[in-house]
Amino acid sequence: MGATVCAIDLGTSSAKIALVARDGTMLRSTSVDYPVRSPHQGWAETDPAEWARALESGLSEVLDGAEDDVVGVGLDGQMHGVVLGAGRVALRPAMLWPDSRAMAELELWRGLPATVRASLANPLAPGMFGPLLAWLGSHEPATMERAEYACSPKDWVRAQLATGPLVTDPSDASATLVWDVPGGRWHAELARAVGIRTDLLPEALPSGTALESRPFGPLPGGLPVSVGCGDTAATLLATRLQPGEALVNLGTGIQVCMETDEARPAETPTCHTFARADGGWYSMVAPQNGGLALGQVRALLRAEWDEVYASLDEQPAPGSRVAFQPWFSPDRLPRLWAGDAAGWHGLGLGTTRADLLRAALEAVAFQVADAIAALPERPTSLRLSGGGTRDARMRQLLCDAVGLPARRSTVADATALGAARLGFHAAGLDPDWSVPREREIIEPHRDPALVDRRHRFSGLAAQQLDL
Repeated sequence: MGATVCAIDLGTSSAKIALVARDGTMLRSTSVDYPVRSPHQGWAETDPAEWARALESGLSEVLDGAEDDVVGVGLDGQMHGVVLGAGRVALRPAMLWPDSRAMAELELWRGLPATVRASLANPLAPGMFGPLLAWLGSHEPATMERAEYACSPKDWVRAQLATGPLVTDPSDASATLVWDVPGGRWHAELARAVGIRTDLLPEALPSGTALESRPFGPLPGGLPVSVGCGDTAATLLATRLQPGEALVNLGTGIQVCMETDEARPAETPTCHTFARADGGWYSMVAPQNGGLALGQVRALLRAEWDEVYASLDEQPAPGSRVAFQPWFSPDRLPRLWAGDAAGWHGLGLGTTRADLLRAALEAVAFQVADAIAALPERPTSLRLSGGGTRDARMRQLLCDAVGLPARRSTVADATALGAARLGFHAAGLDPDWSVPREREIIEPHRDPALVDRRHRFSGLAAQQLDL
């Protein structure tokens, strides 16, 4: 079989474990689900022990008979949440990125000096590590007193696999709201100001740094294990964007990312700025109501995907004012939404089912266009990825709405492949694969009617925000 690495991608609701060859071939893979629980309104939690059980189950399936060929382990994981632990044991359920209970704690960040807020280079969100940790300090002081560390989800998982002290990496640390992004360090002054113990914050090492595995299920001891990175950083590592190219990933949410070599302080940022796994940074705008909104529309109208995309085959009637607001769930960028603001507008006697479906697809495309506009620099082209871009008609709509040419990404399972790259790096091997470029270039069409509908979408959003 030759040299392989075990790639671990810790998602929000499932873990993917894959055996990847040095040429980038995914030889085996499996996904193991676990629940996200919401014991109270706005909470999102998972017991880390469920991650460990999922990991052991997935490793047993993927490594069966292949243990001798594995030269390293690479991993990535969901970002922003927090695990509070002592030793290798989590002291309470992990608090995850969709969790909104720390909304009040954001006032602590808003009260910081302008220069300190600017060094975060990120907008404030309640589901990030820092505000969640501040909430724990106020509401669960006894648990905080017992804690030896606070970490991101993937760092707790790696601690189950590797020896040595618990550490993190810059890609996750920069997404905590406790990290000086331009300075590349924990912000001790900020931590003290918001009541976070600095001794809980783990050392940050480069994502490809090699640690040593300890026996875990079928995984033997003595293998190099990468420190790992956040999931978006892993995706970028595998995708290999060209200069000036932005990645548009359309899944449950939307991620629009563009790599940059500079992290600028920003007191009122319009996008996220996080560290990359290979050095440098990336800008990201991530509207959450992408495929999530389309899934809700499909359920409401009982529509199959073929019917949804077929709605793009015909133009709306001249003068149609049908528009859709997709905010079923809270959102933060490029607009701040509390959720529960979804619905159609401008329906008339002549409105058809296809009009409703098309308006929903256009709302997703308009969110992508707004996200592109929120980036510090306008890209020159797009790379389209994710399940929401599989239909050619949707890819064309995205290009038309943004007004930029695009290619479809040829990299499948990019996040797991990014983790695999880190695994080979930790093992001292260069992965022997390149990213093939899609030859077809999708050119945008100038459609004045689509431009008018985007203006209507933006106007409705502005009205809603003023209410």
